[in-house]
Amino acid sequence: MANAFSNSTGVAPQGININDSRRIYNFGERVSELAPQQSPFFVYLSKVAKESTDDPVFKFLEQRHQWQRRNFITENWDTKVTGSGTNSGGTMSGVHLTCDYDKYGNAVASAAPLYILVGQVLRIGGKAAKVTAVSAGNGDAATYDSGDADTFTSVDLTALEDIPDQVVEAQQTKGQVIGSAWGEGTEDPEGWKDELYSREGFCQIFKTAIQLFSGTALATRYRGRPDEYRRVWADKLMEHKMDIEHAMLFGVGASDESASGPVRYTHGLVPYTEANGKIMNMSYGDSTYDTFIDHMESFFAPETGNSGDKLVLASRKVLAWLQKLSGDGFLKNTVTSSNYRMDVQNIKGSFGHAVTKINTIFGNLHFVAEPLFRNQDEDIALAVDLANVKYRPLAGNGVSRDTHIMTNVQNNAVDGRKDMILTEAGLEISLPETHAIMKWAA
Repeated sequence: MANAFSNSTGVAPQGININDSRRIYNFGERVSELAPQQSPFFVYLSKVAKESTDDPVFKFLEQRHQWQRRNFITENWDTKVTGSGTNSGGTMSGVHLTCDYDKYGNAVASAAPLYILVGQVLRIGGKAAKVTAVSAGNGDAATYDSGDADTFTSVDLTALEDIPDQVVEAQQTKGQVIGSAWGEGTEDPEGWKDELYSREGFCQIFKTAIQLFSGTALATRYRGRPDEYRRVWADKLMEHKMDIEHAMLFGVGASDESASGPVRYTHGLVPYTEANGKIMNMSYGDSTYDTFIDHMESFFAPETGNSGDKLVLASRKVLAWLQKLSGDGFLKNTVTSSNYRMDVQNIKGSFGHAVTKINTIFGNLHFVAEPLFRNQDEDIALAVDLANVKYRPLAGNGVSRDTHIMTNVQNNAVDGRKDMILTEAGLEISLPETHAIMKWAA
């Protein structure tokens, strides 16, 4: 299929006769192969992250598994022995525990750790204690500004080892669940479950038409390119593909239920990530490999659903800075100080792109030039976890709305011809915390 189109603009498609009347050509699998270096995001989506949908408003579920949400923080101790700590076997009552994840696993300021159950063993400040009772928080206004009963869980504990004063008296002490312990012949424990988080996306209808060519124009031989109709068609195919690339990067998801029919707009990964993902601030003058490591430590955290590889779409300005071996470039600052940790490779990508691969101890970054990151976006790079994005063309009931040509859409009485390219598709973005915007400053 790769030889169906030229990689250069201005060259007509080969092997397809676009003069057949009334025929609809479906080439959703091929359109991404037109000049792949001009639209890298759309190419990667089409090749490795494509899944059709049978509804123009598609809903999907996110699961952040329960094992990632078993850490907590102590907010208050109702009963404590000032100056004496708690000896092994001693009890503590009304210990208020909170966490920074809600029941869906989304990051929030303060939430009750619903996974704390009787019989569990907790490690608080490096010391172990067993949970003997659990109750919902009462929204103590003196401790919690929101007054929301879901902001903490109150537990009673039995110390399994001596707990020093600084742990008992301190607030904001970190803790985690380290299992459970039950006696022989005891009853079954309480249970809990994580919840699936629902999101939705929209299929946007893209249309690109060639202007009406009269019968006279179709029969006229022109200078340079004799068949003007085919020359214009080659440009329109590229225009259509670039419209999709722009929307998948910069679109703002919405649905306008107007009287003439709903108009839907797909989510774009840049504004979606800015609103829901991670922001990494970098500097052209000061950032080094160590700066990357500081960001990647949390960005590649496996408990947030990350894979070990990220596609990084970067502006030419950012890529130039990465490649510099003189001045204040990334390689200069890195190789001179941290060469034993450095692994930068220029490799050939699978889909016709030049790729700069940077290995970190936490995962790999695959930098690819994104020509659309220019002007106002020349100082950014978009780190995409391809495992958590999907290109969703509409297809159902045996009908596909993936990219296709509709020929002869002009009125039947017209002495001429007009064709149109149509695509109905959207972008699904899940687990937004696995994507990031890197912003460079002088």
